[in-house]
Amino acid sequence: MNVQGFQKVTLLDYPGRVACTVFLGGCNLRCPFCHNAGLVRTPMAEADAYPALIDYLEKRKGILQGVCITGGEPLLHPDLPDLLRTVKDMGYPIKLDTNGSLPRQLEKALATGYVDYVAMDIKHAPEAYHKATGCDLDFSPFDESVRLIRESGLPYEFRTTAVRGIHEIKDFEAITAYLGDEPYFIQKFVDSGNLLSAGCSAFSYGEMQEILSVARNHTPRAALRG
Repeated sequence: MNVQGFQKVTLLDYPGRVACTVFLGGCNLRCPFCHNAGLVRTPMAEADAYPALIDYLEKRKGILQGVCITGGEPLLHPDLPDLLRTVKDMGYPIKLDTNGSLPRQLEKALATGYVDYVAMDIKHAPEAYHKATGCDLDFSPFDESVRLIRESGLPYEFRTTAVRGIHEIKDFEAITAYLGDEPYFIQKFVDSGNLLSAGCSAFSYGEMQEILSVARNHTPRAALRG
C-alpha cells in the first residue's frame, strides 16, 4: 500500500470524531475543481508514508477516535482491504470516501466488515455527470454504488461540492430529485491553488443558502458544510 500522506488530526473529515485522514494516490476521474490535483496528476510523487502512518496510529491509540481513508480514489488500490484490516485491528473506526465509480470494489470493501462509515460524492445530476467529472462515463456504476451504500446498514452520507462554472443553482433541484430523502451535504468550494482546470470559483454565502433551499425541496436533511 502506497500512502501519499496523512493529516494527523482533523475535526472535519469524520463526523463527530477526532480523526486522522489518510491520502491514497490515483483517481479515475478528472474533476476540474479537484482540490487534491497532485494525487491525480502524479499519484505516486511522494515517498510512501505507510510506515510513518502505522507508527503514528500506534502511538495515538486511545486519543484518536477514527481514521478517514480518502484520495484520489481509494478503491483503485487492490490492497485497500489490507490497509482496512490493519487499521481496524488497531481499534480504529474507519470512514471510507469514494467517488462511487467502482461499485464492485466498493462491494468488496464493505464486505470486509472493516468500514464503519461511507461518504460518496454526488458530482452532479445523473444526466450532467460529465460536466463535473471531466469524463464521459455511464452513470450506472455510480447509481449502483448509491444502492450498495443505502443497503449496507452503515452510517453514510452523500455530498456535492458546489462549484460556480460547474453547477448552477437550479442543478441542485435535479441532484436532490435523484437522491431523495438522504443524509446530504453541500460543500462550499475552496480553491486550493492546485486545481486540474481553470474557471472554477465559489458561490457566495447568499447563493449557498439559495442552493440549500432548493435542495431541501427533495432532500429535507440537506445541510451546508464549509
